[in-house]
Amino acid sequence: MANPPFNVDKVDKDRIKNDPRFPFGLPKPDNANYIWIQLFYSALNQTGRAGFVMANSASDARGSEMEIRKQLIESGAVDVMIAISSNFFYTVTLPCTLWFLDKGKVETPRVATPRVETPRRGVSTKDTVLFIDARNIYTQVDRAHREFAPEQIELLANIVRLYRGEETETANGSAALMMPHFPKGKYADVLGLCKVADVEEIEAQGWSLNPGRYVGVAERQADDFDFAEKLEELNEELEALNLEAHELEERSVRM
Repeated sequence: MANPPFNVDKVDKDRIKNDPRFPFGLPKPDNANYIWIQLFYSALNQTGRAGFVMANSASDARGSEMEIRKQLIESGAVDVMIAISSNFFYTVTLPCTLWFLDKGKVETPRVATPRVETPRRGVSTKDTVLFIDARNIYTQVDRAHREFAPEQIELLANIVRLYRGEETETANGSAALMMPHFPKGKYADVLGLCKVADVEEIEAQGWSLNPGRYVGVAERQADDFDFAEKLEELNEELEALNLEAHELEERSVRM
């Protein structure tokens, strides 16, 4: 597990340009996010797992960073991506994304919409990534800080367990949170919460690992409206649209 500093600049890339720990290449921008990601990837053995916090921008970064991300996805090691709301840090308000890598994922034939009722226990497949949008899951500690309650952590972990075909745990009280979404005790895509996407779907989204692109938005009650949170969601959506527009502009120039 790791919580590296976000968006570090002024890295001396000449010192590491031939380092075997960076099998997918070095990013051209002066940003170390994809240097950290590859360090964590390379530290794993053939069945190793890693979980780390990363800046949201890394999920949609373009150019050379997108090429590194594409190779990482095609390697089959990306397992779970979780979007986290703002105010989880004590020093900054920015939201973040949790990345989970797993080199022990198994091979499966590619299909358009994989839905395996009884997957191999404890193991996910190389052709799929589980996306979870946890931006609406938190406990407000005070006006400026949020955290996960034990039952909320257990809920998120149980979604991953269902995805992997493992038994769920309810010792911390997550049963009531699980029942509305997974009444049969089986994994299912839930609008606004979780979605399993295969490599073709991810490629169609420009190799993005932003959970918001896949999970969608669930309907919310009028009394649940939070202006600041809605503004944050709209800003993130605008950023994604700007990235898509930039990509289309580059394609038109090449044509």
